[in-house]
Amino acid sequence: MANSISRSYCLPIDAVNDFVTLPIGGLDPMPANEARTDSTAFVALDTFDQTLRGSNRLLLETPAALELLDDKLPLVSQASTNKTRFATEFADGPVKRALGKTSPLRSLLAIGTGERHRATAVFIDDEGKTHCRANLMQLVTSQDRAVIVELHGIKGYEESLGLLHEHIQSLGGAPLQCSELYKQLFPPRPTYDPKPEIPIEEDDTAFDAANKIIATHIPLMRANEFGIIADYDTEFLHDYRIHLRKIRSVLSLFKGVYDEDQTTALKAEFSAFMAPTGALRDLDVYLLEQQRYYDLLPDSLHGGLDALFSLLAKVRATEKNRLTRHLQSTPYTRAVTAAAKRFSRRGGVRPGVNAMLAAHDYATERIWQRYRRVRKIAGGITPATPDAQIHELRIHCKKLRYLMEFFGPVFPQAELSPLLKALKSIQDELGLFNDYSVQQDNLSLFASRLGTQHLDADLEIAQSVGALIAVLHRRQIEQRARVLKQLNRFNRPGIRHAFQQLFQPPKPQQPPQDDDT
Repeated sequence: MANSISRSYCLPIDAVNDFVTLPIGGLDPMPANEARTDSTAFVALDTFDQTLRGSNRLLLETPAALELLDDKLPLVSQASTNKTRFATEFADGPVKRALGKTSPLRSLLAIGTGERHRATAVFIDDEGKTHCRANLMQLVTSQDRAVIVELHGIKGYEESLGLLHEHIQSLGGAPLQCSELYKQLFPPRPTYDPKPEIPIEEDDTAFDAANKIIATHIPLMRANEFGIIADYDTEFLHDYRIHLRKIRSVLSLFKGVYDEDQTTALKAEFSAFMAPTGALRDLDVYLLEQQRYYDLLPDSLHGGLDALFSLLAKVRATEKNRLTRHLQSTPYTRAVTAAAKRFSRRGGVRPGVNAMLAAHDYATERIWQRYRRVRKIAGGITPATPDAQIHELRIHCKKLRYLMEFFGPVFPQAELSPLLKALKSIQDELGLFNDYSVQQDNLSLFASRLGTQHLDADLEIAQSVGALIAVLHRRQIEQRARVLKQLNRFNRPGIRHAFQQLFQPPKPQQPPQDDDT
């Protein structure tokens, strides 16, 4: 007889005894013959940005297994054979497959611990035939405890399964909701949203909007500090830099919103926060691209790559320690705390000549000016255009997108979203082109700095780096063609018309003239 898995429920603790002792419809509950109570410690895992919680899933790790609870699917488990913290590096199995869309760059961190107890009950008739089964799992943490019941029907006894559904509901059982389990079992965690929606009201000024944006991104930037120091994954530093970049973009793009002298000082202050992070991020990018580099070169050159990445890993360890000391230093802590306070209190920053302009009107003007600049540069890109001009276009596209995202709340989303999507498409192509160029330059610089103490290893690295640069150069040439194709799409009349409709400021009306003139 085939088993069919039914819905999972959360059952009140005080109803468990009734569930496993009271008969239903002539069926008596009994412990399964093959089942013994199973108790073990567990650790609950999730990414820093709470990917699993956001998708209503709960991942538990015991000494022997990984187990995944899902609101809509039956529990899946697989053996835990290693201690890797990245879902993509799990051994192949149902849990890894179920986590297939989890970012390969985000590590799984412990969000809580507890004890897990399991047992199985069967519901049998007076002839001893099993009609349905129930797997019970009790999770106990320092906060609370919860019981999850997963029902299994057996073909031919669908009516009995229906009675079991009614029975569990009559005892207060409710369909499993992982979001409620998180609230019940684990301490509250601050929500981290790398792309927060910042409310900008219709009556906000440009000064209001700038303050809201910066005041939002400073704590998000700082929320990544612990992960950088602990070195959980490279996304902590990546996100830290993105939030910092957006803050700096406000200071440079919101012309005249802040006092000119204070703007200069603020730019210097936030640039000082960014400067110590660049070397480590560059090394992270290379190490993340490691497998791709191996795929680009023949096996005969892999020895040089082995030596290269071994050397880069040592340099990275040094840079990571240097950045850790910086983030833990008193001067940094004082400076970043003062910056946060400045933007979180009234009077912390001085308004400039454009501060009181309506946010919508100010955004319209700034976005339209930036779009015209992007369009002008894009229209001049040809197969012979120097790389520097293409890089300049990428920077202007990034600034345009930031402006559109910053002021998104004051524009109709149905009209704004397609334009952002079109802009992102061109940014993706420009980003790849830039990556190929920067990687060639950095690899050339690295090769030029090789020492002379280990000549054989240095020669092997130089040969591999030279071959890699040649491959990247060829990829960059191919990418240029894709950039040109994407620019043609972006410059379509439909896109131009949509930008005009949404952002082009109305032309000033001419004063009426007297008939006698």
